Amino acid sequence: GVDEVRFGRGPVRSIDRRTEGERALLDVRLEDGWVSSRHARITREGGRLRLEDLGSTNGTFVNGVPQRSALLSEGDLIELGHTFFLFREVAAPGEALCEAASAPDQPFGLATFAPALAERFAALRAVAPANIPIVLQGESGTGKEVVSRAIHALSGRPGPFVAINCGALPASLIESELFGHKKGAFSGAAEDRPGLIRAADRGTLFLDEIGDLPAASQTAFLRVLQESEVVAVGATRPVKVDLRVVVATHRDLPAMVERGDFRGDLFARLSGFVLELPPLRKRREDLGLLIAALLRRAAPDRAGEISLSCEAARVLLLREWRLNVRELEKCLATAIVLAGSGRVELGHLPPPVVVSRSSLPPEASRPEAPPSERPRPAAEDGARREALIRLLREHRGNISAVARAMGKGRTQIHRWIARYGIEPADYRDG
Repeated sequence: GVDEVRFGRGPVRSIDRRTEGERALLDVRLEDGWVSSRHARITREGGRLRLEDLGSTNGTFVNGVPQRSALLSEGDLIELGHTFFLFREVAAPGEALCEAASAPDQPFGLATFAPALAERFAALRAVAPANIPIVLQGESGTGKEVVSRAIHALSGRPGPFVAINCGALPASLIESELFGHKKGAFSGAAEDRPGLIRAADRGTLFLDEIGDLPAASQTAFLRVLQESEVVAVGATRPVKVDLRVVVATHRDLPAMVERGDFRGDLFARLSGFVLELPPLRKRREDLGLLIAALLRRAAPDRAGEISLSCEAARVLLLREWRLNVRELEKCLATAIVLAGSGRVELGHLPPPVVVSRSSLPPEASRPEAPPSERPRPAAEDGARREALIRLLREHRGNISAVARAMGKGRTQIHRWIARYGIEPADYRDG
């Protein structure tokens, strides 16, 4: 084990293990000009770990609040200079997780620092090349379609990836969309259409919200899986298909089977491999990975050029993402547009999406334990106050310059200054 972790600035990022007497030390060097040469340390205190600032120039923060010394709790966000860490106690070797998450051949959607999820993703990579049906379960916005595309990329299948949202189509159109139809099969069927199942031949068919598939369509789809053939609406002859099927749902399919709302034989046929995708609030250690990947996706022509201010990064890492990866992606896309060719600042981030508790799943509507995992209503307030102080120091108390940096008007800056009891004159002399 390690008795003490020390953090400080170095010419390159490095981790050095050594001993001092009988104590095992981990010396972490950060390539960050805002980090002091002796910045902070973590030591054991009974059964817990304590973070101490070592007289650093720019301070040590926990969950956006400056701290000289603090006992760490699961999920705490540690900030040293412009470098962030999320505190987790894990049994898995950290090096193995870092190597797996940063592997160059890792498809987007399958990178994680969460040990339990890393194990499941490893199993998913193993089954991806096999023609085994896969069920992806999770709350809305957890990235089920992204994972399904990664499965297709790893499958080696030469055909296309075809996605359909069963909940977005009227029941009257699902069968003709899925199975196709013959000309004249129903009113409006002016020509033959092959359907999405045939379109996915030799590829992957992704059915999102499979729990919304009507009973009659469930029966027809079961036959497709059993016989590897599809019969178009209005046709009599089946057509052979070679499919890889991935389905997704936010519903409890076993419970639906128990109630008789979903066919048990279809569920059994689909459940070759079941993966539960956790909500973002339960995999906060992956926020850095996801933010970097989503920034590249949102602006591929500027990959590697987009940067975040420290204040914007802090808020992104502390925010409660109730709508999961989807909300994070939309937030970053908006911020990039507002930032133009410059750095993403705090003022470029749209406000959090307001979601009523009744619209969340029961587990998500309850506060989580331990306390450090619960929503932090003051976190963004603290982050904004620290942003104001840093920018006032950087711009020597110039309100107009601070307003431009935060993407806000002078009036709003004055409101915040009054609210947080900040005196701009204190920063005008450097």
